Amino acid sequence: MASKIFPIFSFTLIVFISLFPNAALANSDNKKSSPFDFLKHLQGCHKGDKLKGIHKLKTYLEHFGYLNYKNKSQANNDDFDDLLESALKTYQLNYHLKVTGTLDSKTVSKMMMPRCGVPDIINGTTRMTSGKKNQRHSSTSFHTVSHYTFFPGSPKWPPSKYSLTYGFLPQTPSRAMDPVAKALQTWAANTHFRFARLQGYTTADIKIGFYRGNRGDGSSFDGRGGILAHAFAPQDGRFHYDADETWAVGATPGAHDLETVALHEIGHLLGLGHSSVEAAIMFARISSGSTKGLHSGDIQGIRALYNV
Repeated sequence: MASKIFPIFSFTLIVFISLFPNAALANSDNKKSSPFDFLKHLQGCHKGDKLKGIHKLKTYLEHFGYLNYKNKSQANNDDFDDLLESALKTYQLNYHLKVTGTLDSKTVSKMMMPRCGVPDIINGTTRMTSGKKNQRHSSTSFHTVSHYTFFPGSPKWPPSKYSLTYGFLPQTPSRAMDPVAKALQTWAANTHFRFARLQGYTTADIKIGFYRGNRGDGSSFDGRGGILAHAFAPQDGRFHYDADETWAVGATPGAHDLETVALHEIGHLLGLGHSSVEAAIMFARISSGSTKGLHSGDIQGIRALYNV
């Protein structure tokens, strides 16, 4: 009897995978806690508090560019000081939260969402000023920037590199390749860039791969539910997914869409920073179970950066 049950089970499993292919890239470890769960314990804390775990909040805000302690002992203690309050206020301003400087429930909820690993503020030189108008003066023009930001120094690809090659690193799941290719073609359809895949990756302008933990690139992954992916400013070309995350093709409950995340990270590869416009693909936080496309601000950003 048991010998008959096993073939039936195997056939059922094959049918399930064929009917629901999006589940194939899912990580079965759904009970593992998020790296950002420590924030729940700190909810309600404010300036003057001394609470175990506040140093983790400082580390979080330092990682994403909001804090930079000159005195490292301040960074490692559990004192809610003036600098931490100021950093939290900047975070709340960027994400359209009530600016209180207190780690309230809405701020905790926003901070716990899975996100891109690229900082919102880099070297203290960029701000997510989208949604407001940031005026820039020059000797010949008056330029109003909104809905997009650039990396410090506005790095970009030279005209000789408007046709970029890309390749996948070893261990990249085969079913992740098509969503990345589609994301690249979406950017190509809306910008002056063109993309061509190489069978290898060593000479490619853009290199895509899946990694876990610390890769020595200055932006470690932290396991499921935290940092989803990261990419680097032009002309670096590296784009990494966190292999510990639950990935899917399309909108799948409890999983992140590979193409949506690729659209975001390719924006970084082309020179865009984060936007505080939630509808923009360059918004740092990416919801599971949904898909997202380019926003007019994303396209305007590339056109402004490359003056096209």
